[in-house]
Amino acid sequence: MINLDANATTGMLPEVLEAMLPWLSGVQANPSGSYRTAKLARKAVDQAREQVADLIGAHPDEIIFTGSGTESVNTALNSLDKLTGEGRALVSAIEHSAVLRFVESRERAYDLSPVNQDGLINLEAFSELCKGAGYVSTMAANNETGMIQPLAEIINIAKENGLPVHSDAIQAAGKISISVRDLPVDVLSISAHKFHGPKGIGALYVRKGLEFAPLIFGGGQEKNRRSGTENVPAIVGMGMAAQLAKFYLEHDRKENIAAERDAFEDYLLANVPGCLRNGDPTHRLPNTSHLSFEGCDSAGMLILLDEAGVACAAGSACMTGKQKPSHVQLAMGIPESRAKTSLRFSFSRENRSGDTLVAAEKVRKCVEKLRNVQGSGIGPVAIYTS
Repeated sequence: MINLDANATTGMLPEVLEAMLPWLSGVQANPSGSYRTAKLARKAVDQAREQVADLIGAHPDEIIFTGSGTESVNTALNSLDKLTGEGRALVSAIEHSAVLRFVESRERAYDLSPVNQDGLINLEAFSELCKGAGYVSTMAANNETGMIQPLAEIINIAKENGLPVHSDAIQAAGKISISVRDLPVDVLSISAHKFHGPKGIGALYVRKGLEFAPLIFGGGQEKNRRSGTENVPAIVGMGMAAQLAKFYLEHDRKENIAAERDAFEDYLLANVPGCLRNGDPTHRLPNTSHLSFEGCDSAGMLILLDEAGVACAAGSACMTGKQKPSHVQLAMGIPESRAKTSLRFSFSRENRSGDTLVAAEKVRKCVEKLRNVQGSGIGPVAIYTS
């Protein structure tokens, strides 16, 4: 199987697993204990905290370990929701469901900041909406299209209006450089399995001095900010994954991934009639390609690609048997008919260079096969780059 679904998850690197093994099969101590092995576990957690903080330019004391990226997001929004009082919650229209479902669940009113046809937040509209807001939450990069948002500008506008800001950086961390030293964001969420760490572990950055309300209460772990016995193996794994991600970013390894993505995408745009690229081709994650294939429903493509040995994701979700267009694409103004033909291909360091064009050719053949079955007649190649 050629895995082109890295935005869904990435495999653990060998170094990550090696770092975790002693804590999975050897030392089983609780980091809150006072005995020798407990202190070793505490030291391992503290080291991982430093590694994660280093990835995003934070101080270790500003890092809270959580059980997932979703928990990290919900913890951040819960705190802002409780502590900001009046004003509407302001989130972008293309946020992950961890954000959207949270604000929908609360009694507090909220606004959705629109995006333009390139999938980037409309700063003028955002600025207007800030005037009636209580806090802001916006992603650093979109999980579906890979569009990197103008986060610095967003934060500056929010700060001019006296608003605290949360950013869901789960898709961005480890793929592009992010430093909270340069971005005056107040809270920021990341997740280990998006950058070759283990699943079931995330982290939340909370700016030093910011008032904070925990989501989970209990034994007072994480300095009373997130109770629950620490998952030492996963935390250690996240720390090692963060260290490796920082190394690869500093040595421009992301450029290798971008080259593979571009070769894949260029082949399809040149050889598949009716293949359309969604979003701005320059302001996006180096690993993500979001394409539509005229005359091919994404559900059918996923079945054929799975049989052909290519893993990717649909640009639209299937719920209770009814295919529904992605809220991200609809927010970009993409017609529903086109949104239902979209696929997301996302690369990682696990992809071998020889797989790229093999996968692209498999996609081309699946498009051809599905169009023959569905009787779709497609004309000359059309390339949409907005």
